[in-house]
Amino acid sequence: MTSIRSLAGACAVALASMCAFAAPGQAQTYPTRSITMIVPFAAGGPTDVISRIVTGHMAQTLGQSIIIENVVGAGGTTATTRAARAANDGYTLITGHMGTHAASVPLYPKLAYHPEKDFEPIALLAGTPILILARKDFPPKDLKEFIAYVKANAEKVNAAHAGIGSVSHVSCELLHSIIDVKPISVPFNGTGPAMNALVGGQVDYMCDQIVNAVPQINAGTIKAYAIATAERNPSLPNVPTTTEAGLPAYQAQAWNAIFAPKGTSPAILATLNAAAGKALDDENVRKRLLDLGSVIPAPADRTQAALGTLVKNEIAKWTPVLKPAS
Repeated sequence: MTSIRSLAGACAVALASMCAFAAPGQAQTYPTRSITMIVPFAAGGPTDVISRIVTGHMAQTLGQSIIIENVVGAGGTTATTRAARAANDGYTLITGHMGTHAASVPLYPKLAYHPEKDFEPIALLAGTPILILARKDFPPKDLKEFIAYVKANAEKVNAAHAGIGSVSHVSCELLHSIIDVKPISVPFNGTGPAMNALVGGQVDYMCDQIVNAVPQINAGTIKAYAIATAERNPSLPNVPTTTEAGLPAYQAQAWNAIFAPKGTSPAILATLNAAAGKALDDENVRKRLLDLGSVIPAPADRTQAALGTLVKNEIAKWTPVLKPAS
């Protein structure tokens, strides 16, 4: 009997020792170090601003810093290619958008990645309505005059954008296809530089996400003809919708979302999705996004599956529009 008790005791001690050694390993749950968030455009642009607002809160939840790395070039595809090739350990992510993860497919026949095949969707962060903007002294007074003026001066006027495949590029391509014009295209390395050129009067007009435009419109440094959504935006109540302004066919809203390289652990994806959701429920984060004119997705639209479906649908939507332009 004694030997049995001794054996049982020895086993208990051994088991306790094993648990003691195992505990630290189990405690090392993701993340254990800082995370790099690639933003495929210059600092100060819509994607950069939204990413910084949301990831700032996510870092608090995760207990690790999230370092924003701005990588510009080729309408965001340079950075997105880099993100697709990164280790799928959850420490390199990307804040992509409608351009990098949908419009890029028809625009770049030799694209080095595929949004659906090479990425894991994590969470939709915000919708960003599109505005038709112009330098403050551009002659047309309203959207109808704008359309007439651009048609009459298509060989002279120019439209700025953040690079082929960027939201500002593809949203204006949609506009141009609807009103049947082909003006001069002026690319920049990011929406921030493009907006600076518009403010400085170096370019005539552009189609841009509301996040980048609200401060400039309110300051009177640029003018807004219309917002391409069904309803007016609370942050710009005096800007009419494209329907009100006479161009109902032009409806466009961009979006920003977080993605990870393909093959990232489901547990890591779930952790990041939960952190993003918590950020979007935070009162301060919501206020900052809403003040910029962003549309915050409902909980059902923030899931990994919902984002995957969005990417698939967006590729199908933009392919027929942009194929001729490629």
